[in-house]
Amino acid sequence: MNKGSRIFVAGHKGMVGSALVRHLASRGYHHLITRSRQELDLLDQRAVADFFGQESIDVVLLAAAKVGGIHANSTQPASFLYENLVIETNVIHAAFTKRTPELVFFGSSCIYPKYCPQPIKEEYLLTSGFEQTNEAYAIAKIAGLKLCEAYNRQHGMRYISVMPTNLYGPNDNYDLQNGHVLAALIRKAHEAKMNGLRSISVWGSGSPRREFLHVDDLASAVLALLDSDNAEGTFNIGCGRDIAIADLARLVCDVIGFQGSLDFDSSKPDGTPRKLLDVSRLSALGWTPTISLRDGIAATYADFTKNAQRTGYVDA
Repeated sequence: MNKGSRIFVAGHKGMVGSALVRHLASRGYHHLITRSRQELDLLDQRAVADFFGQESIDVVLLAAAKVGGIHANSTQPASFLYENLVIETNVIHAAFTKRTPELVFFGSSCIYPKYCPQPIKEEYLLTSGFEQTNEAYAIAKIAGLKLCEAYNRQHGMRYISVMPTNLYGPNDNYDLQNGHVLAALIRKAHEAKMNGLRSISVWGSGSPRREFLHVDDLASAVLALLDSDNAEGTFNIGCGRDIAIADLARLVCDVIGFQGSLDFDSSKPDGTPRKLLDVSRLSALGWTPTISLRDGIAATYADFTKNAQRTGYVDA
């Protein structure tokens, strides 16, 4: 990949896609191709095929997906399975048809089995059962990963799949029903502080452990993979450290300045007990994250308060 490469960032308005655009632009890549959902519906196979026929694309970064937290995944399984399957098959097949030489497919650490040995290696995929709350999403993402593997094996393509850990950062979804845990905690702690509340509710027992990576670190990792001649197959992307949800909630409150208590709602699901990725494959290529969790939360909170009214979170 060079500075003149024509790079299609699918899902450029989302948290991951916007980070990719920011990082690529800052590194001098000036042929970035983006389309809004109104301009290109990735669920429309004919429209996607026509788009690839009209554009000369060198690299596809397939960050477009239907995503959400535990509540969204467990209450909308048909939507998560169908939409993700259709988006990835449309884009990956169209890229292959036009012989697009490079593609990065974005999966997620939640596709691994519920009771995986820790830290989780790439080869642990499909060794046991899923976490039920996100089974539909996991199945769809595994299908995309396997489709990339199939085109590589049958047709000699160089399509890479990345499995990021839990992500956070600018343009996250702060919806309390459909967002992910760190974004929800930021919003809850902020609103509690602004409204003088004495406590905030945290879903689950607080005991599950999760690994968190700032989305700008993810973008730099993807570029490192594309710059490497040795990057093939599937790569976990994470920081190699995890934290209990209870401790994460305390850290968020400390950064934001909320001094109240935490009420853990054990009627809500915990999800997978632990998810810590083995990132040795990626580390062997020389990449390491640079943004600490505290610094990343502080920067994300600043972005949240700056954009709260625009995004509809009006209590900022």
